[in-house]
Amino acid sequence: MKFSFATTLASLLLATTTVLSQTIAIGYPQDGASVTPGSNITVEVDRPDTLSGSQEVAVVIGINSCRNTTCIPPDEILGSILYDGGYNPQFTSNAPFKPPHQNFTVTIPSFLAKGRAQLAVFHVSLIGAGFAPFTEIKNITVNVQ
Repeated sequence: MKFSFATTLASLLLATTTVLSQTIAIGYPQDGASVTPGSNITVEVDRPDTLSGSQEVAVVIGINSCRNTTCIPPDEILGSILYDGGYNPQFTSNAPFKPPHQNFTVTIPSFLAKGRAQLAVFHVSLIGAGFAPFTEIKNITVNVQ
């Protein structure tokens, strides 16, 4: 059986589109936002609507101070864990133009050093007809005051 270049390319594009449609985004706070140690903030985790099969498993939200001018990549260390548990993004009637999302109220650790920090979300889901595992990490930089 011979596969043409076009068939192979179409299969790769479909697989890429399926994975990209399952990706999350940090909807809030915005990149560069200021946070205060000891305060509660809302972290909104968005997932674009999709027609492909997926099952959400969990998210882990962490924050890690940046030392000097360098932030350690979140795939190496998440830092202080602010939330770990289920993720069930939904449309909300009071925000009809938002994608499915879930809000998490978390407490910024009181011991967090002032300066830049990375807020990261580690996402786990199962995608496709056979439910293949899918993981990703998204992050933003916040200013700790």
